[in-house]
Amino acid sequence: MAKKKLILYALILVFTFIAPFAFPAYGTQLATLWLMIIVAITWDMTGGQMGYNSLGNIFFYGTGMYVAALISIGQVYDVGEYTSAAGGGIYEFTDAQYFSGLFLGVISAGIFCSITAVLIGYITFGLRGPYFAIGTLAVAIAAGELVSNWEWVGGGQGIALPVYPGDLDVGKTFFYFLFASVGVSVFIFVKWLYGTRFGAAINAIRDDEEKAEAMGIHTLRYKLITWAMAAFFVGMAGGISGFQLIHFEPLETAYQTINLGIFMVVCVLLGGKGTLWGPVVGAILFHLFKEVTWTYFLGWQWVALGALIVVTVVYFQDGVMGWVMRKRPEWFGIRVEESK
Repeated sequence: MAKKKLILYALILVFTFIAPFAFPAYGTQLATLWLMIIVAITWDMTGGQMGYNSLGNIFFYGTGMYVAALISIGQVYDVGEYTSAAGGGIYEFTDAQYFSGLFLGVISAGIFCSITAVLIGYITFGLRGPYFAIGTLAVAIAAGELVSNWEWVGGGQGIALPVYPGDLDVGKTFFYFLFASVGVSVFIFVKWLYGTRFGAAINAIRDDEEKAEAMGIHTLRYKLITWAMAAFFVGMAGGISGFQLIHFEPLETAYQTINLGIFMVVCVLLGGKGTLWGPVVGAILFHLFKEVTWTYFLGWQWVALGALIVVTVVYFQDGVMGWVMRKRPEWFGIRVEESK
C-alpha cells in the first residue's frame, strides 16, 4: 500500500510539472485550479477537521491581495500617490523591483493574515455553529466595504500592479508554478499535521468541544493556531492572485464573498469534509464543472451551481471521498469482514 501511495504521489508531481507545458493554452485555468485546491484545503482545516464552518475565509484572500500590493508598491513609491486616479499607469518597476516586491509582498501577506486571524479569532471563536459562520461572513463583508472607501489603497477603483516583466506566456507559467508550489506545500503540511497530536486535538474539538476541554485541551489556543495556519496560506494565495490579475478592486475581486467565498465551501462539500484528499478531489471536480458551465451555459451557471449543491447535500452528504470509501473501503486500507 505504501508503495502504491509513493507511485501515486510521484505521478501527481510529474503531472504538476508538465501540465503547463503539455497544455499551454490552459495555463491560467490550471493556475486557477491550484488556487481552488489551496482555498479548499485551508477551509477544511477549520470547517472539516475542527468543525468550525467559516464563511469568511475570503477575508484573508482579499487582505493578502492588498498587503502584497502595498508592500510591493511601498518599497519603491509613495502608496497614496501611486493609487490615485492616474497613479497606476505612470510608474515603472525594474525587474528586480518587481520580483523582490512580489516575493516580499506574498510572504508578508501570509504573515499579516495569520496575525489578523488570531486577533479576529479571539472574538469570533466565542460563537459556534451558524453564528460563527455568520460572524466570519460579516468580517469579510465589512472589510470589503471598508477598503472600497479607503482612498489611500485605491478605494473602489482598486489597485493596478505592474505587468509581469517578460513574455506573457512565460508569465502564465511562472504564476502557475507559484500557485502549485503553495498548493503542494499546504498539502504536505496538512498531511503531516493531521497525523500529529495537534491533528487529534482539533478532531476532538470537532467531535465534542466540551469533552475536549474536560480532557485538558486548550480549545481556544488550538482554534486560533489552526485558523492562523489556514490564513497564512490563503493570504499568500491572495497575494499571488493580485500580481497575476494585475488589476483588482475590493468588492468584485478581492473580497468576493459570493464567488470564491462560496466556491471554496462547495469544493469541500463536494469532495468530502474532514478528509485529506476530499478538498483536492472536490476542487478538481468543481473547477471542471465551473469551467464547463461558465463557458457553455452562461446565464444559467448559477442555476447549475445550485443544482450541484442540492445533489451533493442530498445524495453525497459525505462527499465523493466518503461515498467512495463506503463503496471501496479496501482502497483506503479498511478491512471489512464478510458476514457468514
